[in-house]
Amino acid sequence: MPGRPLPVVTDENEFFWTAGADGRLRIQECADCATLIHPPQPVCRRCRGDRLGVREVSGFATLVGFTVNHRFSLPGLIAPYVVAQVALEEDPRVRLTTNVVDADPDTLELGRRMTVVFEQHEDVWLPLFRPAPCTEGLLPDAQRTEGVLQCIGPAPEEVTRHVRPMPTTRKFEDDVAITGIGASEIGRRLMVSPLALTVRACERAVANAGLSFSDIDGLSTYPGAGQVAGFGEGGLTALEAALGLRPTWYNGGSETFGPGGSVIAAMLAVASGLARHVLCYRTVWESTYGELVKRGRIRPPGGRTTSWLVPFGATSAAHTLAQNAGRHFHRYGTTRETLGWIALNQRANAALNPDAIYRDPMTMDDYLTARPITTPFGLYDCDVPCDASVAVVVSAKETACDLPRPPVFVEAVGTQIIERIEWDQSTSTHEPQVLGQSAHLWSRTSLRPGDVDVAQLYDGFTFNALSWLEGLGFCGMGEAKDFLDGGRAIARDGLLPLNTHGGQLSHGRTHGMGLLHEAITQLRGEGGARQVPDARVAVVSSGGLTPSGVLLLRADA
Repeated sequence: MPGRPLPVVTDENEFFWTAGADGRLRIQECADCATLIHPPQPVCRRCRGDRLGVREVSGFATLVGFTVNHRFSLPGLIAPYVVAQVALEEDPRVRLTTNVVDADPDTLELGRRMTVVFEQHEDVWLPLFRPAPCTEGLLPDAQRTEGVLQCIGPAPEEVTRHVRPMPTTRKFEDDVAITGIGASEIGRRLMVSPLALTVRACERAVANAGLSFSDIDGLSTYPGAGQVAGFGEGGLTALEAALGLRPTWYNGGSETFGPGGSVIAAMLAVASGLARHVLCYRTVWESTYGELVKRGRIRPPGGRTTSWLVPFGATSAAHTLAQNAGRHFHRYGTTRETLGWIALNQRANAALNPDAIYRDPMTMDDYLTARPITTPFGLYDCDVPCDASVAVVVSAKETACDLPRPPVFVEAVGTQIIERIEWDQSTSTHEPQVLGQSAHLWSRTSLRPGDVDVAQLYDGFTFNALSWLEGLGFCGMGEAKDFLDGGRAIARDGLLPLNTHGGQLSHGRTHGMGLLHEAITQLRGEGGARQVPDARVAVVSSGGLTPSGVLLLRADA
């Protein structure tokens, strides 16, 4: 039987993955400033020095995050198991993703002192952690625990001071408009090729804009070609091969402003004069992909991994976000019911959307008693894998008045990276890549959160949406518990109508583009039974964890 996933051992990381041969944990160190660096880098992030070495550390650490995984099992690592983050005592800014062993998960609590124990698999010694016996050191007191938790990521309140000011007074956002939207059918295991879904969404978006394919001179997609596991249609090359559009500008890739980065890139292309009408699209077929894997028609990629998380069974974004949610619970008093109000709101909105996958009523008891996925997340904290494609057309603003449908204009975008990119080294109490982009958005507009009529906020998990609510300033940091209580503030007739089409939690995981589609639908007044009256300003967030983006849209020029 194959064992658990193992890392690729290279000259750069061998000191870490083989340290257990003599039972000593080793971390990369900058010789110029004595900073510990993890994961290993060719340069020190803090002083930019390149005199790097390796330091032997004590092996003691503080437990700063953990989640009990119930849903995902791997060869050699069968659920349930504990995925955790520990902060090294020598420098709490350095966190290791690991597994907790030799401990009852029910007895774990943040702040517990841990000690390393190595487990050998082939040529790799995995550093696992167990609670340190009292003879090896006292547990930290509450004050020290909070101090460690506060230093393991940028303080949410300090992010705004890193926002770069606008380099010019001219905004590219003023030169563009969104003129068309389209979507394919959406569902579970449609067994339709992803490219076919893409073509249908694009045909509908172009027609919706009152254009023909001959008018389209730009293509933009996320994540582009070469992606696996049901997250892509083959990239712009696949669509160009199918339609023969001969674009003057094109773009495809995953290292952009989240799944909606294709749209922001298209805006830049239009504003700079490279194109007049750019067709942007996002396709997922994860549900069909999973079915084909079960049937043996597709073989998932295998072999060793370059990830620092997967060897410990952290195979999903859920394993990172669940730990961030746990820290939010610890610091701010958030509860599972807080997240439940988001799930219930999305389901209530989906009931009015005939395209939503899950439309049945849900109660708080349904939410709380659903099967666990990875604590504190249960089934209804997680979005719905599905098959779908969504497309939008970004046009030069001067063309918008000549088209049949009312255009939607762009007030501002937020894209700046302020937090660390590595999932387990970044922001500790919110979803990473939310706070920086949110702060950047408000630096590019005179509008403020109180001007927003409807919010379509990324909800791959309930906690994503909570993070965006606080990051964008719709409530203060740590105030989501009160803001969300009872679900009244985020209802369609509330202070801030949220994810009015059902969000990814009930409508389906369209990877952010469905949120943009819904924002445009609302600003055009085409939402039908779920329409928010007089919606004139909408905010749409895209992604998180990986680089993300956020857009502020308006119905008026």
